Amino acid sequence: MKKPLVIIPAFNEATKLGEVIKSIQDIFQKENIDICVIDDGSVDNTYKIAKKIHVKVLKHLLNRGLGAALATGFEYAKKHKYEIVVTFDADGQHKASDIKRIIVPIIEGKGDVVIGSRVLEYRQMPILRRLINLLSNLATYILFGIWTTDSQSGLRAFSSKALKLIKLKSERMEVSSEIFKEIGRNKLRLKEIPIKPIYTQYSLNKGQRISNATNVIWKLFINKFSNI
Repeated sequence: MKKPLVIIPAFNEATKLGEVIKSIQDIFQKENIDICVIDDGSVDNTYKIAKKIHVKVLKHLLNRGLGAALATGFEYAKKHKYEIVVTFDADGQHKASDIKRIIVPIIEGKGDVVIGSRVLEYRQMPILRRLINLLSNLATYILFGIWTTDSQSGLRAFSSKALKLIKLKSERMEVSSEIFKEIGRNKLRLKEIPIKPIYTQYSLNKGQRISNATNVIWKLFINKFSNI
């Protein structure tokens, strides 16, 4: 198996980014994994911190959004022919050890996209975040016919097949649900693996608010019916 690539979208994440990268390197050791940080127009030291740790860094000059950052990372992964790609949040809410768990279905040929679900086994998600996630899950199911327990999880794994077929058009937060649209459109095999998130005040502050979530859902409906 070739090295997995971990894509870390980051916008003003200087506080946690170094710690997040080091946690991944400690679990895998440098020779067993590659890391690519997408600095999405940060105005703090995000770029300098990533460069100092000697991981690949791709920089957007302006803040373009999560979808644009993932699209940049996916293009890099396809260009360099990675067989497994993982997306990983920069705010410290994921355990690096869970990367090993979510890539197993892809290694074994049992899945094309694997979602690290924060709610399958662990019920400690804060109430507000749980509500936002549920609304997004329902919208994803209504619009795209795919049920997931955690549509907004940032910890995901993709096979090279999935990477070639998935086309991301949304530039901002609605990309998380758009991924499920692409899974359905391309008839990709979806798996969910339970993960245990790390909730801190920092990661909760960086998360979506209700106003952002309703705006994302509204955009999903507009995009859906404007394409009919």
